[in-house]
Amino acid sequence: MRIGVFGGTFDPPHVGHLLLAADASEALRLDLLIFVPAGAQPFKVETPPLASGPDRFEMLRLAVSGDPKYSVDDAEINREGLSYTVDTLEHLAGRYAGAELFFLLGQDALAGFKQWRKPERILELATLALMMRSGARDVGEWRNAERLEVVSARSVEVSSTEIRQRLREKKSIRGFVPESVERFIEARGLYR
Repeated sequence: MRIGVFGGTFDPPHVGHLLLAADASEALRLDLLIFVPAGAQPFKVETPPLASGPDRFEMLRLAVSGDPKYSVDDAEINREGLSYTVDTLEHLAGRYAGAELFFLLGQDALAGFKQWRKPERILELATLALMMRSGARDVGEWRNAERLEVVSARSVEVSSTEIRQRLREKKSIRGFVPESVERFIEARGLYR
């Protein structure tokens, strides 16, 4: 079984996340893609998510419901203390014994990867799936890495920051997020 792991704050999840997931699923021939909403991130301690872990989990669940190739895992939001990718991958490797794991990340994350906790163990547990905009190919020092797959992904000009700003300004977010997520945000009064 080939499983993709897509971690992030998802504050809130949006159509850009879903398109990236679709591109990764197709390019890597994934059987399952697991979204993992971040808990307390070591590099973002000063800027925690605005929505709670359970709310971000529920928004993701709503965003991917109905697609059996997607699921959401709450390991990080339920974990005490800081959330480290290596711990999440250990958890998933145990849960899906024998599966081939692919950890999705962007160029900015790859640049700082060697400063992550136990990067060598991460590479034992998963192949890094570098999500690059169509046409981009320069992976720098990772050029000859064995555990790196370069995935061409669409460039979508939408961000969680922009969505939160639109909500604060009482502007519509229709088309930015799935309708189920929009309804949840409205019902919970998030990002106001």
